[in-house]
Amino acid sequence: MASSDVTTELCCSICIGIYRDPVTLLCGHNFCRDCITRAWEHQEDLQEYKCPECQRRYKRRPKLVRNITLRNISEAFHSTETDQEQTEVFCNYCDFPVPATKSCLQCETSLCENHLRKHDRSGGHTLLPPISDMEKRKCSVHKKILEYYCTEDAAYICVSCRLDGEHRWHQVETLDEASEEKKKKLRDDLQQLMAETEEAEKRVQSLEERRRKAQEKADDEEERVTALFRDLRSRLKDLEKRVLRDIRRQVESYDDVIRQLEIKKEELSRKMRHIEELCNMTDPLTVLQESDTGDLCDTEDRHDKQLHDGGDLDVAGISHTLHTGLSDIMSEVINIYTWNNADIVLDINTADSYLYVSDDGKTASRPLWSLFLILHERFQYAQVLSSQSFSSGRHYWEVDVGGSNSFRVGMCYPSIHRREDQLWIGWNNKSWGLYRDGNQYALLHDRKEIRLPDGIPSDRVRICLDYEAGQISFYALCDPIRHLHTFTATFTEPLHAVLQIKTGYIKISGGDQEM
Repeated sequence: MASSDVTTELCCSICIGIYRDPVTLLCGHNFCRDCITRAWEHQEDLQEYKCPECQRRYKRRPKLVRNITLRNISEAFHSTETDQEQTEVFCNYCDFPVPATKSCLQCETSLCENHLRKHDRSGGHTLLPPISDMEKRKCSVHKKILEYYCTEDAAYICVSCRLDGEHRWHQVETLDEASEEKKKKLRDDLQQLMAETEEAEKRVQSLEERRRKAQEKADDEEERVTALFRDLRSRLKDLEKRVLRDIRRQVESYDDVIRQLEIKKEELSRKMRHIEELCNMTDPLTVLQESDTGDLCDTEDRHDKQLHDGGDLDVAGISHTLHTGLSDIMSEVINIYTWNNADIVLDINTADSYLYVSDDGKTASRPLWSLFLILHERFQYAQVLSSQSFSSGRHYWEVDVGGSNSFRVGMCYPSIHRREDQLWIGWNNKSWGLYRDGNQYALLHDRKEIRLPDGIPSDRVRICLDYEAGQISFYALCDPIRHLHTFTATFTEPLHAVLQIKTGYIKISGGDQEM
């Protein structure tokens, strides 16, 4: 089949052009999708559709099926046409258009592969990729081929410009020399660009890693903020109920006074009737022998007087309750949310010889045996301090205590005893801690304990230190966050995080972020 016949088979009968996104009808004929769609738009009023090729009728608009094979062939033809349109350089020796393979500067002709083999025998001619416009390769003054580059004027010149023209005393280079020199500079530029690209890639990778970490922290922060506002809504709802209850109680107090006054009215009426009876008696001895009726002047109840003195409703008291409740909520929110997250690392040199500390200093556990040396600064019992100490500011740290059912966590002075029972967290005046033994929970300091009969509803615990305010607070990181207790003291030494483990393990979490 001739090339023209193939092209005909690839033409749409509607637009008479090579198919674009061809589709096939049930009758087997092919059309451009846009062509058949536009053709059927004019047939919608007739409520039937025809194939423009064979006139087959369809009561319903047929489904257009893409012809993938035909699409691939037609796209290849479109690509070939585009390439030909872009080059448009043909052999000067062929009788019909044949794409050129090379162009000869000396002959000022373009040659196909067949004529190029004959031309190569002549030798000494400069062959380049096909040139569509030879005039651009000639000197505008002498109409000769450009062969040199004037470095002084940065101009491309011919041999006449160099020997007889205005460039004859200038420093010139052949085009090959100038090209090599420029290529050398381009290679240097390329090396620099590659180095800058590599540096940019490293920065991108670094930023992507930082973004990943930021996203992880953002996810945790979003979860924490959501829990915080859920807790706020719960607390505000409780405060609303308390204030409304106070308002109703004040109104109900009037009912109590009214009932008391009704009783008093009955008593006064009874006394009045008795007095009237006495006044109507004619026997003086009976009148005189009758007991005194009491002081009748103090008829106003004291509580009733207070209600009158205070007005109809104690708005000031209600406002005070509301203001105090809101202040307490916001203070606690600020205390929880505006602390520096301390990146706690455990000091292995203080760990008891039977306490194992992980390489990253984040996990402490009780193994079955240990090879640690017994040092003076080590605890005698399964206890360990943090490497960091805090002597100012607001800080918090968190622990996952789910791996142990017998532990103590808290903060202490570095001068805490390392031997005997004085080393235990909360069993002296140098430490403050949360204690668990099985199902028993308590907060401890100086041998005084505050029991938590309901335990803590979370395996994660947050310990907050406000050094200047002299406060150490414990929170259970449940939903919502639950405040367990706040110890108040005047700190006289720096404070360390401290752990004590009887069974299992405890893991420190968090670090390097703002609350």
